[in-house]
Amino acid sequence: MTAIHRTDTTAQQSLLGEYAESLLGVFGTPSLVLTSGRGAVVTDADGRDYLDLLAGIAVNALGHAHPRWVEAVTRQLGTLGHVSNFFTSPQQIALAGKLLQLAGAPAGSHVFFANSGTEANEAAFKLARRSGRERPGPDGRPRTTVLALESGFHGRTMGALALTAKEAYREPFEPLPGGVRHIPATLEALEEHLDDTVSALVVEPIQGEAGVLGLPEGYLRRARELTREHGALLVVDEVQTGIGRTGRWFASSAELSGEDLPDAITLAKGLGGGFPVGALLTIGAEVSGLLTAGQHGTTFGGNPPATAAGLATVLIIEEDGLLANAREVGALLGEGLAAVPGVSAVRQHGLLIGADLEVPEGVQVPWAPAVVEAARRAGFLVNAPGPRTLRLAPPLILTPEQARSFLAALPGILSDAAAAVASPGAAPGASTPKEA
Repeated sequence: MTAIHRTDTTAQQSLLGEYAESLLGVFGTPSLVLTSGRGAVVTDADGRDYLDLLAGIAVNALGHAHPRWVEAVTRQLGTLGHVSNFFTSPQQIALAGKLLQLAGAPAGSHVFFANSGTEANEAAFKLARRSGRERPGPDGRPRTTVLALESGFHGRTMGALALTAKEAYREPFEPLPGGVRHIPATLEALEEHLDDTVSALVVEPIQGEAGVLGLPEGYLRRARELTREHGALLVVDEVQTGIGRTGRWFASSAELSGEDLPDAITLAKGLGGGFPVGALLTIGAEVSGLLTAGQHGTTFGGNPPATAAGLATVLIIEEDGLLANAREVGALLGEGLAAVPGVSAVRQHGLLIGADLEVPEGVQVPWAPAVVEAARRAGFLVNAPGPRTLRLAPPLILTPEQARSFLAALPGILSDAAAAVASPGAAPGASTPKEA
């Protein structure tokens, strides 16, 4: 892999100039124009290579251009592309059945396919609303409150944004759909707020955008008990954590399995291996019956190429033992990061990793974005979900050798970042990339 020293050459800057003239600036200014990829390595418009430790924010589970994935998608595109929701396809049926099998879902469970995580969460929000009306509280009134967690992220569309806690995302678009209450991610807050007025509790098992923050031990088990006690749905957002990212098919399965599954699970990101596809799993016949014909829909969701991509992704993860690889290479990265001077804390869940950084004395700019820039100059793509935190979410195919190459380079990356922010006229670090 070629080491990177500059990214401001003519071809790249020319394309970025065209980007600024033609694309809406909701993502800020991209740092690179990527033109190709193979495995865990991507190449920019100037022909420079980078080890991709972000994988499109946990999307490219199989890396880039995986031969069997490409073959499956190409074959499907050459056979049948779109059928609308008036019809179905063998690929859609097969992927739905496979997801229910992997979840250990009982008979009567179903799947709704969408195009993204935010769409899957919109469907879950509507499911919660339907549950509140169809399963009223003891006083006969609809359950109108949906609980979500502080620091949680569930998407950018209006319903998903209502579930998202970050005020900077919410404020420009208020008023948002009402009835959502954000509570701390503690067992005490769960006990205090989950009562008979609540139609659903929506949680991420690991909050990726918050810096890869896990829930307290036992939280999901207690949430399952309390939601059943009070007649509320337990909705688990596995958009970032599902499909092998943490070394399990579902991160929530560490505490929820068998008869204690959630009522609904949302998926996206890694599900399509790079092809847009999202899913809502409704667990059991009663929950699945809350949304009936005509109450929700999508034009493109579950189309044959997307579901072929999803099915290929899941089968390759299964056949190639990538759950074990996520656990093993993730542990290597986690242990290695913890040993690097300048790293103060590591939260490692398979190949979803948050690393808190010690800010050097005198640094007055957001430190983690500066480190992201330095990593890019060194040929590594990582992300800063916060001013002091790096996030790694590499492809599940990442090798131990590739992981070690980053660990070996990181001390130099931190030194380079410190020199860059200390030099006269240094840019104050890249803006934190926006969550998908």
